[in-house]
Amino acid sequence: MMEKADPSQKLYTRMRLWEFPDQYVVEPTDGSCGSCLEISRMDGSMKLIDEVPECSSVRVPKIQTVFGVIGMLKLLAGSYLLVITERECVGSYFGHPIFKVSSMKFFPCDHSLKNSPAEQKNMEAQFLALLNVAERTPGLYFSYDVNLTLSAQRLHDLGDESKLLPLWRQADPRFLWNNYMMEVMIDNKLDPFLLPVVQGSFHNFQSAIGKDIIDITLIARRCNRRTGTRMWRRGADSDGFVANFVESEQIIQMKGYTASFVQVRGSIPLLWNQIVDLTYKPKFEIVRIIEAPRVVERHYLDLRKKYGNVLSIDLVNKHGGEGHLSEKFANAMQHVVGEDAKYLHFDFHHICGHVHFERLSILYDQIEDFFIKNRYFLLNEKGEKVELQLGVVRTNCIDCLDRTNVTQSMLGRKMLEFQLRRLGIFDAEETISSHPNLDESFKILWANHGDDISIQYSGTPALKGDFVRYRLSCSAEIEK
Repeated sequence: MMEKADPSQKLYTRMRLWEFPDQYVVEPTDGSCGSCLEISRMDGSMKLIDEVPECSSVRVPKIQTVFGVIGMLKLLAGSYLLVITERECVGSYFGHPIFKVSSMKFFPCDHSLKNSPAEQKNMEAQFLALLNVAERTPGLYFSYDVNLTLSAQRLHDLGDESKLLPLWRQADPRFLWNNYMMEVMIDNKLDPFLLPVVQGSFHNFQSAIGKDIIDITLIARRCNRRTGTRMWRRGADSDGFVANFVESEQIIQMKGYTASFVQVRGSIPLLWNQIVDLTYKPKFEIVRIIEAPRVVERHYLDLRKKYGNVLSIDLVNKHGGEGHLSEKFANAMQHVVGEDAKYLHFDFHHICGHVHFERLSILYDQIEDFFIKNRYFLLNEKGEKVELQLGVVRTNCIDCLDRTNVTQSMLGRKMLEFQLRRLGIFDAEETISSHPNLDESFKILWANHGDDISIQYSGTPALKGDFVRYRLSCSAEIEK
């Protein structure tokens, strides 16, 4: 029997945090009249209370407004409460506001640390320095009303009972950034405080096409199963979860219709790493190569369960260290390739060089059949399903950043043109490039998307971002 949410217990959207000497109290101030949350500063234990405790001359609290409780993180001796202190509304998802975390802060519940050994105190201090870095984690988004972890198709397919569950219960755990930090709050049944947070990207724009207005949104959802930054986190783990796995969803809304197209990216699903040294490009090292077929099979089994058919595009170089990785990847894929899983190698650097991205038309010609057959998700003006996306394109290069960004933006462009023709907005030969304002906004949309993903994995914007932003008009070239 599924646990149903109390309709009166929606997520709190604004709260007041009271800092007493021995406790924190989180008081809802959005008019919902809910209970307050009390957190012990001794050990981080939590309970609901009816009202804020009385203040006195010896219990003068600090007070500040917060916009969400992200969760509780336990270190060696203390626990640390993480809250959102500033937010920015960046758009809407199916009519519900989407917010970006502008600032967040850890509040220590570590009074018990006073009685800890000196060595433990020193280690705790080192971990605290890492928490200061974590407070600046980029690209965190949330909604109080809608499940941001699910694509439009999966959101529409939620059963009626599932839609009654608290948002954290509906969420795809792969994309729940604060999954671990929510555990103690889940144990305490604090549903109105349990705010799902996604790491990734969220951008949208509106553009006029004749008399019609099109709204385009691009969302990235970063997987939490194999986290870490470039160089330090590569390849797959033994369960098939890969580094830098990101789901990108392009959504258009126009004339009452909603269309969605999902792509994914992720590191080459082998057990490999790149030992950082003083060289410009550290060597790749494949470990436990005998396990490669099993790891690849697990990865693609998971993809097929979640997305249906899979076309894997491998963009790495044919020669050198990248070529060695690609060869092992292709060999392992022989155990996977079938009706519902395809593999294609496309040497991006050899064919496109550094600027000739119009040559991606060569790639598109090879994948067009899969691309068209597996479609996209479409709702009509009555909210009825008209089309389903039956499969996904999985793209990788080495970092799954620059070459992947350019390729995915080309596929997004092609799909948008298909959708606009389907809706009767474009004629058979019309392309995005023939609408300068739409073309410019679309390129900027994908460039910003790529920059966000790159910053989270590598610490810098995408190297090819400016080409996507200012020069790339792949569909115009593909149509020639």
